[in-house]
Amino acid sequence: MTGTYEVASLRKHWVQVPARDAAALAKAERTTGADFATAGERVWEGDTFVYLPITINVRSGAKVRRERLVFALGDDVLVTLQPEVPFAPFDKALARLRRLPHLAQSAHGVMYALLYALNEAQERVIDYASDALEAMSDEITLATDGYDDRGREIGVGNMQDTIARMNSAEEIVSRSQESQLLLARAARHLRAEAEGRTPALAPLIDVLIDDINGVKEHASYEHDKVRYLQQSIMTSLDVKQNQIVKVFTIITAVFLPPTLIATFYGMNFTNMPELAWEHGFLATTLLTFVAALIPLWYIRRRGWLR
Repeated sequence: MTGTYEVASLRKHWVQVPARDAAALAKAERTTGADFATAGERVWEGDTFVYLPITINVRSGAKVRRERLVFALGDDVLVTLQPEVPFAPFDKALARLRRLPHLAQSAHGVMYALLYALNEAQERVIDYASDALEAMSDEITLATDGYDDRGREIGVGNMQDTIARMNSAEEIVSRSQESQLLLARAARHLRAEAEGRTPALAPLIDVLIDDINGVKEHASYEHDKVRYLQQSIMTSLDVKQNQIVKVFTIITAVFLPPTLIATFYGMNFTNMPELAWEHGFLATTLLTFVAALIPLWYIRRRGWLR
C-alpha cells in the first residue's frame, strides 16, 4: 500500500482535471499555470509546460469509445485534462505507482506510469478486437465455402451482420494504430524532458517506447488480418454473384431462339404454309427444340458452363 508520504507526493506532482468541469479547469489553470485553451489540439511547448494530446480507445463492456486526453508536463507537476476523474484506464498506473513508489516523486515518473497504463489498455482493446475476429471464424469459413450447415448457398444478405461486425473490428484496430502513434510521440517527448531532470527514468522510458511500438505492430498485424478476411468474404460473394448472373445469361441465351420462333408464329400472316402441313406442329416443335440446343451446345463447347 502507498503510504501517506507517497499519496501527498503524488498529489503534489499530478493534478487531474475533468474536461467537462469548467470550474475545475479554471482552478487548475490558476494554481498550476497550465493553459490548455492556448495549446488546443496540437503538441505545443510553452515556457512552463509541454502539451501532448492523446486520443485512445476505451473499452466499456462490448463497446469501444474514443476518448481524448491532454498531458501538460512541467518540471515539477503533471496536469492531465481527462474525460473524468477517476479515469478507469489509469487504475493500472495507480497500481504501478503503489508498487514503485519512487515514480510518484516526480512529474516525469507519474507520466511514465500513466503512459504505461494507457499502452496496456490499448493492447487489451486490440486483444478484444482479435477475439471478436476469432469468434467470427466459423461464419467466415462458411462464407468462403459458399454453403451453410444446411447445405444452402450463402448470399450477401446472409453475411451482412458478419461483415458489419468485421468492419467494426477493423475500425477499432485502425484507431488503435493511430493511438499508438500518439502514445509513442508522447513517450519520446517524455524521454527528452526526463533526460536532464530524472535520468534514472531513461531506461524505463526506452522500454516503454519499445512496448508501445510492439503493441503498434500487433495492431498492424490484426489490421492486415481483418483486411484479408474482408477481401476473402467479398471475393467469395462476388464469385457467387457472378455465377448467378452466368446462370441467368445461359438461360436467356437458350430460350432466345425459341422465343423468336414463337414470335413469328404469333404474327397475323394469312399465308403460313406449314400450318396446312400434316406434321407442321411436330416440325415446328422440333425446330424450336433444335434452336434451343444450338446456343446450349455452343456455350458448353466454349466451357462457359464450368
